[in-house]
Amino acid sequence: MTGTYVLVIGVTEATTIEVGALGDREFTAGTYAYVGSAFGRGGFSRIDRHRELAAGDRETRHWHIDYLLGDSGTRLETAITFPDADRECELAGSLPGTPVPDFGASDCDCGSHLLGPSDTDTVIDATVGAGGIVDG
Repeated sequence: MTGTYVLVIGVTEATTIEVGALGDREFTAGTYAYVGSAFGRGGFSRIDRHRELAAGDRETRHWHIDYLLGDSGTRLETAITFPDADRECELAGSLPGTPVPDFGASDCDCGSHLLGPSDTDTVIDATVGAGGIVDG
């Protein structure tokens, strides 16, 4: 299955993380929403890859989100999917939170695909309210 997904990520305390070519980025404590797409081969199995990285079962970092998920001060709360829907940029522009400049949007004209900080319930409610399905 393919489509758009939102990762709900908790940052337990303020931290600075080196995010690949973006360099050091500061993250305040709170809940972040990362909007991604999975239209290639494997589809939503990309979410499993994110879960493995967040759990420490994978080390390879390809995308900006990998650096955030791979930090010990973060946790992947849940994933919310939008099957067969190309809504990545739309959701990145409408979900709650402040865009983290240049994060996860190197392949489009958006300023960011990571929003935060907010609180977990607000992010989940807004994402499900937009038609998403909680994936775990």
